[in-house]
Amino acid sequence: MRHRTRSVLTAINGTTGAGLLLALLSGARVRRGRDGILIAEGYRLRVPPNSCFTVGSVILTRRTAEWLLAEERAALLAHESRHANQYAVLGPLFWPAYWLACGWSISLTRSYGVRNFFERHAGLKDGGYPEDLPLRPWIARLKRR
Repeated sequence: MRHRTRSVLTAINGTTGAGLLLALLSGARVRRGRDGILIAEGYRLRVPPNSCFTVGSVILTRRTAEWLLAEERAALLAHESRHANQYAVLGPLFWPAYWLACGWSISLTRSYGVRNFFERHAGLKDGGYPEDLPLRPWIARLKRR
C-alpha cells in the first residue's frame, strides 16, 4: 500500500488519532519515522507487554525511535508498518477483528500470534513470533478423526 494513502486513510478513519491519544496518555514522545509512520517512543503503560505495537499509523514503543529505526530492526519496523496497512483497510474494525484472531490463535496454540491472521499477514518472523507451534493436544486429536 502506498505510504501516503495509508497515512490519509488512517487519519480519516480515526485510528491514527487514537494512536496519538494513547501516546499522549502514556507520556510517549511522538517523532516522525519512515514512510509516513509516526513513532511514539517511551510508551509507559503496562499493557500490552510487547516492546512495540501499532495503532493506526503510530508505532508505540517502550524504547527510543532510534532503537526501532536501527538497521538491525528493519524487519520489526516492516512488521509494524504492515499492521498500519491493516488499520488503513479496516479502520476501527481492526480492534475486534484482531482480538478475535488472538482468541482463535490462543485456543489452538496458547500463543496469541502464531495462528493470528493479522500477525501472520504482517510476518511472524519479522515480528519476533515463532513460525509455528504445535496445536493443543485436544485440537490435534480432533484433526486425526
